[in-house]
Amino acid sequence: MNSEPSQNELRRGLSTRAALGLNIIDMVGVGPFITLPLIVGVMGGPQAVLGWLMGALLSLCDGMIWSELGTAYPEAGGSYAYLKHLYGEKTWGRAFSFLYAWQILISAPLSIASGCIGFSQYISFFLPRASHPFASTTLFGVPVVLSGQTLLAMAACGVAMIVLRRSIFAIDRIVRWLGLVVGLTLVLIIVVGFTHFNPHLAFDFPPGAFHLNPAFFAGLGGGMLISAYDYWGYYGVCFLGAEVRDPQKTIPRAVLGSIGIVATLYLLMNISVLGVLPWREMAQNTDSHARMFTIAVFMEKLYGHAAAGTIVVLIALAALASVFALLLGYSRIPFAAARDGNFPSWFGVIDPKHRIPTHSLLTLGGVTLLCCVFRLQDVITTLVVIRILFQFLLQGVATVLPKHRRGRRTRGFRMPLYPLPVLLALGGFIFILFSRPNFLREMRTAGWILAAGSVVYALRYLKARTG
Repeated sequence: MNSEPSQNELRRGLSTRAALGLNIIDMVGVGPFITLPLIVGVMGGPQAVLGWLMGALLSLCDGMIWSELGTAYPEAGGSYAYLKHLYGEKTWGRAFSFLYAWQILISAPLSIASGCIGFSQYISFFLPRASHPFASTTLFGVPVVLSGQTLLAMAACGVAMIVLRRSIFAIDRIVRWLGLVVGLTLVLIIVVGFTHFNPHLAFDFPPGAFHLNPAFFAGLGGGMLISAYDYWGYYGVCFLGAEVRDPQKTIPRAVLGSIGIVATLYLLMNISVLGVLPWREMAQNTDSHARMFTIAVFMEKLYGHAAAGTIVVLIALAALASVFALLLGYSRIPFAAARDGNFPSWFGVIDPKHRIPTHSLLTLGGVTLLCCVFRLQDVITTLVVIRILFQFLLQGVATVLPKHRRGRRTRGFRMPLYPLPVLLALGGFIFILFSRPNFLREMRTAGWILAAGSVVYALRYLKARTG
């Protein structure tokens, strides 16, 4: 598995420590630092912690699916390879894997852009005028804004593209250090929060906070959507399956280990912040300072402006690290589809010096630059719905089909209590989809992507048959 491949192939250079670090920086990024006010707002109080707990449980169940499939098929592209193998390489599997790679050209840039936008929002703590738009419009009903923050977000994407132009061995060293910095940033916030902790603030539940009525479940659905976005990334190493050393051990350790570490840090961080900042101040439906720069305000309240500036720099670095990790992993999916003959061969080109899929990397980076003009909340909701439909549901269903049930007895990681984790994961994702009041808008977007991809696949299929 670790022998030197030909010059036209990827190399297995990613260690277990680096894989774990990659998943952690993929998961954390800027998400938990900017979405805390959002989840508190949609759930209406400190009971937002329940959204984090449910998100962690959902991630753990789904992480077992990724661990099983990642060790059974340790190939480039992750879900692309899983859908192809499990649904039939010459039948439905080929169509499903193409549609998955097709939507990645849209959903992956949205995911990467969310990190870029989050980076620009936090950096604007030092540049307050950067958030003022100098042009705005709507595109198919979606607000489009050009501002100083937009330019900062694009710059973050450009930096990630430049840094990723190196070998997997150099990337291995980078992600280990970035993972350490991101983890220590979360630990710092937790320690500071609990040394100034006020339980009356942290557990100031509003009346009827846990009444099981329609409003509660609507809030829980919205909260789980946000927490699911914040947890996603635990599967990042699976996209690099062809570049991982000893994938049978590395992939499950990286996937499940990152979920356990990040879930613990998220829960502690959110409770510690809620014990310092009043949740009603964060939940305001305005662009208040506490809502825009929650962690900076948290640190400023305790230690002054210089401490706030320091934490902003650390969070911005975490955001850049997530952009780096996301672009690294997602660039392997169009590459895998091209090498399989299921995507234009242009995406399958490898840089002869660094052995990286240069064209795939540049394409996703270029589309990400365009996605930086959207608002963060629109990016998150659209991304989550598209990814659930095209990836998580298809992948979860495949793990209970007879083909996988036969194969799981003989190879790779095997989840405990099978198929219960699969059923819980599928139920959680379906709940997120249908518990939200305005889910039809994102469903229509997903429908357009599916229709366009189906047309392209049909034309390619007919061309191959007649050629």
